[in-house]
Amino acid sequence: MPSYRNVALAMFLTLHGALGFGLRTSPTSSLIASSASLRRTMSKAITTTAIYSTAEATESEKKTPIKNEEAYNKVKMEDIVSLCKRRGIIFPSSEIYNGFAGFFDYGPLGSELKKNVKDNFWRHFVQRREDVVGIDSSIIHNPTTWQSSGHLDGFSDPMVDCKETKLRYRADQLFCAPVTVEECGTTVGFVCVLEANDEDMVKAAKKQAKKLLKESDRKGQAIQPFAFKDLTQVSEEEMGQIPSPGSGKPTLTMPRDFNLMFQTNVGAMQDGSSVAYLRPETAQGIFINYKNVLGTSRQKLPFGIAQIGKAFRNEITPRNFIFRSREFEQMEIEYFIPPGDDVWQPFHEKWIADSKAFLETVGLREDLMGYDVHEGDGLAHYARACTDITFKFPFGEQELMGIAARGNFDLTSHTEGSGKTLDYFDEETKEKFIPHVIEPSLGVDRLILALICSAYAEDEVNGEKRNYLSFHPSIAPVKVSVLPLVKNKEPLVKAARELFEKLQMRWNVQWDQTGAIGRRYRRADEIGVPFCVTVDFETIEDDGAVTIRDRDTTEQVRIPIDEVVPYLSKMIDGY
Repeated sequence: MPSYRNVALAMFLTLHGALGFGLRTSPTSSLIASSASLRRTMSKAITTTAIYSTAEATESEKKTPIKNEEAYNKVKMEDIVSLCKRRGIIFPSSEIYNGFAGFFDYGPLGSELKKNVKDNFWRHFVQRREDVVGIDSSIIHNPTTWQSSGHLDGFSDPMVDCKETKLRYRADQLFCAPVTVEECGTTVGFVCVLEANDEDMVKAAKKQAKKLLKESDRKGQAIQPFAFKDLTQVSEEEMGQIPSPGSGKPTLTMPRDFNLMFQTNVGAMQDGSSVAYLRPETAQGIFINYKNVLGTSRQKLPFGIAQIGKAFRNEITPRNFIFRSREFEQMEIEYFIPPGDDVWQPFHEKWIADSKAFLETVGLREDLMGYDVHEGDGLAHYARACTDITFKFPFGEQELMGIAARGNFDLTSHTEGSGKTLDYFDEETKEKFIPHVIEPSLGVDRLILALICSAYAEDEVNGEKRNYLSFHPSIAPVKVSVLPLVKNKEPLVKAARELFEKLQMRWNVQWDQTGAIGRRYRRADEIGVPFCVTVDFETIEDDGAVTIRDRDTTEQVRIPIDEVVPYLSKMIDGY
């Protein structure tokens, strides 16, 4: 006679969705259970329904998800910030002390995501190339470094002050426009808004214009379209009419330069001789090590030096989350090439293409990327060319990665400043020259923000809305979630645990044994886990296989447990 405990458990398993996987009616008179023992018990107790493995029926995911293609277009920056905090990706720094503007901390998922991004960059541009080597230079250099590079004199942003509120703003991030009545052409004043996407800027400007029209007894009159320009382009007369965002009155000063470098002191003395600076970029650490690398790495032109590291800039108004912060991380390459007007352009174009390809391999949406080619006054004084790869963030299209042809400005400056020759001897032509440089430069934090935006997704599975992060498997913070079907059957849990510990040897994986399978799938989806592996009764008593479920398609495959690692390796690492 069957055990009442087994019968009760078997009946519980047949409840639709009780453990998160769906059931379907069988025309046969015997119950097919997932466990051999349950199969024997249930054949005597119930004759109308059948339970299949998790590969066959799970949370009604047999239908293809219907993706909401407009989901990202409706997302606000506040949604991204909230998502990052809620899911342990990024927190405000020093939050228990009310935060510290311009600084952020990476949480459990964020620190894994950051590591994966940097590892992918290093593999792509250093380990898989024979012409690029890496270094890791110090954050604080000899202060003369910054004198030679021009940072002490020219590394600044234009700043304006509000004389009433004492608030400071970057002049190139405040945009003004005259409010001109369409019918008569009369200008009734100016509006002033912070840089944002076009829609938000126009919305804020209309609100201010409405107030101006009311004050000038022109309420309801039509106005001409706003012709925005930033405050670096305004005259002193115009500045006298432009309202400050802080006071709402024309209380802004004219723009002036503000040096962005963080100053510190080295040693016991606190005088001029001890002044040093936290590096504002990683590039100069590469240039001052050029001769050391050339002499020890056996590289010949063309070759590159890569570095990933922290940089610090005392931003006037840090904003847009981690897009513009005061402490950030850079991934840069200085690629040294022979001089000549006919030499640099093919290298520059090749690095633009390689950079775009890398961004796509880590999961950036191609439709959100673009190009911005710098010309004329938009070029640095030493640059021959510069092209930015841009990304459409919720606050507008902005620079993501820059690829610049810098000429030989940096090595020449450090040659003059140090008195040491930083030239290159070409053994074939028997010529000495100072190499020119192509510089691909990418911010780790900006890329992470772009990846989160690219991964933001919504779809509908069998009528149920699903929000998830579709991270590329190579950069996903958690690669696999291992799910034992039940947590109170020791052989099943043991098999799942053995698989989990095996996968831990390769990747960052997650163990989840609480709740219905469907609910656990959703938890994994929300943090961007690309694969869930379910160990069920058939794993231990029948086929020795597990169910692997894909996050994006929700499709499931049944894989022998010995083939799980090779299968996931191919899906995650590409080999």
